[in-house]
Amino acid sequence: MNSRLPSVPQLDPESNLSRYLQDIRKFPILEKQQEFMLAKSWREHGDSDAAHQLVTSHLRLVAKIAMGYRGYGLPMGELISEGNVGMMQAVKRFDPDRGFRLATYAMWWIKASIQEYILHSWSLVKIGTTAAQKKLFFNLRRIKGEIQAMEEGDMVPENVKEIATRLNVPETEVISMNRRMAAFDNSLNAPLRADSEGEWQDWLVDDSESQETLLAESEELEKRRELLHGALETLNDRERHILVERRLSEDPLTLEQLSQQFGISRERVRQIEVRAFEKLQKSMRTAAIEKQLIN
Repeated sequence: MNSRLPSVPQLDPESNLSRYLQDIRKFPILEKQQEFMLAKSWREHGDSDAAHQLVTSHLRLVAKIAMGYRGYGLPMGELISEGNVGMMQAVKRFDPDRGFRLATYAMWWIKASIQEYILHSWSLVKIGTTAAQKKLFFNLRRIKGEIQAMEEGDMVPENVKEIATRLNVPETEVISMNRRMAAFDNSLNAPLRADSEGEWQDWLVDDSESQETLLAESEELEKRRELLHGALETLNDRERHILVERRLSEDPLTLEQLSQQFGISRERVRQIEVRAFEKLQKSMRTAAIEKQLIN
């Protein structure tokens, strides 16, 4: 019995994205019963051909999800490749007898794989980021959508001012973050080639929110909340308070404010924050491995 997953079409930094998106459209979308039988064949008999069909039939889903992270300043090819890794992990663990479609189950794995890659790759989420940058990183795209500030390039001054006011950050930080998040933001409406009328979005699956999508996103959020809550419990009271106030609060406290609360130096507060964050990451990863959410 061959229980190894087969390879999928590769997209490295040298590859042409439009060519890849064309290639994956050649793989058919599976009907529910066909998907069920292939999943059973893989799960019970280690049929690698069945696994290959399960993976390749969902490569457009991976591409669509990866496109949702196109504003985070990382090469699209790498995001898609990471998403494909998540897709293969999903197929490896998928149980068709539970009644869900593979897409429902796979979404969490695809997003988790891409998000983990972003968190390890992008400097803005590493230690040393300012409170203003953290606020903007997690809230800029949401607020731009709320105020319909979706113009390309720099935002108009009125929108910059409103976002800066709502998040209580300098306007210069808003402009800088907006430019950084848009630096590698390839528009889905951009032509595939200079001589082509087709657009990137033509090669993606339907973007409407299905019941499966909503369920998968809800399950993903709940799993992450459970991991975070459990990891916070491993910290002592002081570590937990400092970490929450510095990294998880909508309005983070300064090192000076926390040093006054605990009667210790700002440098000591910073050291506790760094140590607590490292303990939190380690605890969440250990719990995720135990729950078989990651390898």
